[in-house]
Amino acid sequence: MTDQPPEPSPRPALSGELRASHHDREAVVERLRDAAAEGRIDLDELDSRLEQALKSKLLAELAVLTADLPRPGSPDNRPPLVLKGGMSGASRGPGRWEVPGHVIAHGGVGGVKIDFTRVECHHTEVAVEAYGETSGVTIVIPDGWATETSGMDPGTGGLTDETTPDRLPGTPLIRLTGSGGMAGVVIRHPNHRERRKLHSNPAQG
Repeated sequence: MTDQPPEPSPRPALSGELRASHHDREAVVERLRDAAAEGRIDLDELDSRLEQALKSKLLAELAVLTADLPRPGSPDNRPPLVLKGGMSGASRGPGRWEVPGHVIAHGGVGGVKIDFTRVECHHTEVAVEAYGETSGVTIVIPDGWATETSGMDPGTGGLTDETTPDRLPGTPLIRLTGSGGMAGVVIRHPNHRERRKLHSNPAQG
């Protein structure tokens, strides 16, 4: 009895023939929605592309839907966000904004407030340098986020940390450094007024 020749091994799939996962489709959907928000595609085209994205089976089919859109830059390569209180103060939030890996706040004469309660954050850690100077810096973080303040110099104004140590899985750590200066730095969770506002005006998906 003669041996049967071995069956040929399956041909490796080309990259464009690879099957798309739920995560792949969701990533394209999010990218298309961002493109529409930036005015790159209109709402009719958004609806058409979203429908195609949800039906796509292959990575190549998904790639076609974003081929004419700019590639999103790596958040780690973005420059720091710098906020300067100046004479009239400065703030970022509480609306939706994308957090870079590094934030620098100078309280100046008018003070600075940074509100992270509705942000989009892709980092496991965010480095925040806060300098209280004359009017101070206030940082508001969502429940479930935690902070590390051992690198902070309290200065004359001091550091007030009113956050809880309970960090939820998947949330970023705020690594706070800098100096309290004359007016100090406060980091806390939302107060009662801010919570009421968040509850009455929930973020849109």
